[in-house]
Amino acid sequence: MIQAKQELLAALGAAIQELSPGATLAPVFESPKQAAHGDFACTAAMQLARPLKKNPRELAQALIEALQRHAAFARWVDAMEIAGPGFINIRLKPAAKQAVVREVLSAAADFGHQGANDQHVMVEFVSANPTGPLHVGHARQAALGDAICSLFQTQGSQVTREFYYNDAGVQIATLANSTQCRLKGLKPGDAGWPDAAYNGDYIQDIADDFRAKKTVKADDRQFTASGDVDDLDGIRQFAVAYLRHEQDLDLQAFGLRFDNYFLESSLYSSGRVEDTVAKLIANGKTYEFDGALWLKTTDYGDDKDRVMRKSEGGYTYFVPDVAYHIDKFQRGYTKCINVQGTDHHGTIARVRGGLQAANVGIPQGFPDYVLHKMVTVMKGGEEVKISKRAGSYVTLRDLIDWTSRDAVRFFLISRKADTEFTFDVDLALKQNDENPVFYVQYAHARICSVIRKWVELGGDAAALAGADLSLLAAPTEAALMLKLADYPRMLTSAAQDLAPHDVAFYLRDLAGAYHSYYAAERVLDQAPELTRARVALLAATRQVLRNALAVLGVSAPEQMTRETTENA
Repeated sequence: MIQAKQELLAALGAAIQELSPGATLAPVFESPKQAAHGDFACTAAMQLARPLKKNPRELAQALIEALQRHAAFARWVDAMEIAGPGFINIRLKPAAKQAVVREVLSAAADFGHQGANDQHVMVEFVSANPTGPLHVGHARQAALGDAICSLFQTQGSQVTREFYYNDAGVQIATLANSTQCRLKGLKPGDAGWPDAAYNGDYIQDIADDFRAKKTVKADDRQFTASGDVDDLDGIRQFAVAYLRHEQDLDLQAFGLRFDNYFLESSLYSSGRVEDTVAKLIANGKTYEFDGALWLKTTDYGDDKDRVMRKSEGGYTYFVPDVAYHIDKFQRGYTKCINVQGTDHHGTIARVRGGLQAANVGIPQGFPDYVLHKMVTVMKGGEEVKISKRAGSYVTLRDLIDWTSRDAVRFFLISRKADTEFTFDVDLALKQNDENPVFYVQYAHARICSVIRKWVELGGDAAALAGADLSLLAAPTEAALMLKLADYPRMLTSAAQDLAPHDVAFYLRDLAGAYHSYYAAERVLDQAPELTRARVALLAATRQVLRNALAVLGVSAPEQMTRETTENA
């Protein structure tokens, strides 16, 4: 099917050029709104009608005649018909649809993947300052960012996962002071407890381990405590290492590792911030006003100019962001994607404006942003707002402990990032079709059960490649094969649109197509060749389910608690 589609698209492109030489219209097939209308739909005639000043239905007829002259259409297409204002509905020959089964079985885990290219992609996500446990917002970032990385890897890009955090500044000072207060015997609510202090139980844990002179090791640092209550700098370094270690444990529980950790402090110690400011001044993109240094961000679409250096000294937070993204670009990353909360929306224009003002060759629109909205957690029909360990919010670890890694990943990727999401803990624990991750995983486990039974009855898995696929003629089989064939296109589109939720949508649709097929057709008690063909289709479906789940970082279990062989 993939080969057939590629050949048909090439023929469509040639036919478009025959009708409109020099046209820039890309050859594209769409999915008809109703399966009864055909397998592919083509809107090229309607798109060409205006520039060619022709009736779209007449142009559709001319396009059909041009397509019929191409060998690919004679080989793979059964019929074409005009519908509505100029749609062309295309019905494929059964062999075109059936070919996808062999293509999936041959490519296996690589089905849907593109060849390697030279694009270097960096995705920066989570990027939590080490001041407390990772919260549900970080969890959503982790799910989105990791899936986006996996999507680009399927497209052949070289991908780096980067975690950026501030190891100094006001928040870190507050962390150190909070820990020191605990070391001195104070706790939240006591006289002398700072109003701005962090109140979670984790602060006491840090203090206890600091007093015990423990050594903590994170992915990017290690520190041994002095145990001295007056060693504020040592407390700061120990607390940062302690919480980085805690974050690493949270991320390991989530099944996520980063390739690189980047410290905001390094932008200052390396001179990159000062160098960036010097470039902006030298390019005439700054001015002094009221004792502050301003950047002319209105030159780049911002609603007002922004302060770079405050009148009392010190740079505003977007200045190191500009320096950081110059560093990313100079490290060779031609595409950079930042996954952040919607509270960062205001930084986009000023960071991009600063990059253009620096005039270091960075293209407009760099970097890309994926902004996500908040997550509400429901449990027992009520909203959960507080975690005892964190003191004021629900953590990533809470979600995993209450449900599972698979549920957290799938649920948090199952809606567009820019929509608010309610994580229903009770739904995530259900083992029925209401639970979307169970619904998808159950399809995979059910297929595994049928194939195991077939092998027990004497079936040879190695013989599936030679199955007579022409026997796959049922309507539910055709629908399932078309859905399998759509997987590579979906991956490419999801990567281009930074839309990993498309993978979750696809998985639910594929699982639905399989469940419908399973309910309509029997597999194991048919004539041997028909059974082998149907098992081959199931094996291909299992493979694509497994591939797509892997993109989301979700497991593909081979057995589940519900009986999976009742209709085999």
